[in-house]
Amino acid sequence: MADLEQLKLKYGSVLNAINQMGVRLTHVHVQDNKLYVEGAAGSEAIKNKIWDQAKLVDPSYSDLTLNLTIDPSLAPTEQIYTVAAGDSLSKIAKHFYGNANEFMRIFEANRDKLTDPDKIKVGQQLVIPN
Repeated sequence: MADLEQLKLKYGSVLNAINQMGVRLTHVHVQDNKLYVEGAAGSEAIKNKIWDQAKLVDPSYSDLTLNLTIDPSLAPTEQIYTVAAGDSLSKIAKHFYGNANEFMRIFEANRDKLTDPDKIKVGQQLVIPN
């Protein structure tokens, strides 16, 4: 019989990602010798990030059942991102939207602190619109 605490420990990074991304959990228990996690994510992108983290922990996820639905009411309206060394708006857009060409969305949301999309500074906090 699978142990709930051991499975929670193994998939701790997945559970942390779920918490950080605002996924609403409805069930976390052992079912059929697997960690069963059920909840709702605010977007398909958030759901995919949770799955990506699960696959990093165990590519076969043979001891995990992850049942996430989409609830748009849970979608964050915006996020704050702190610029790191080597970042560009294109790189940040690729990370958040999956498309580097969406960098102008970030630029437009930060017109109050940016004058040029090619000039961002390490440590600068940028609003990332949904």
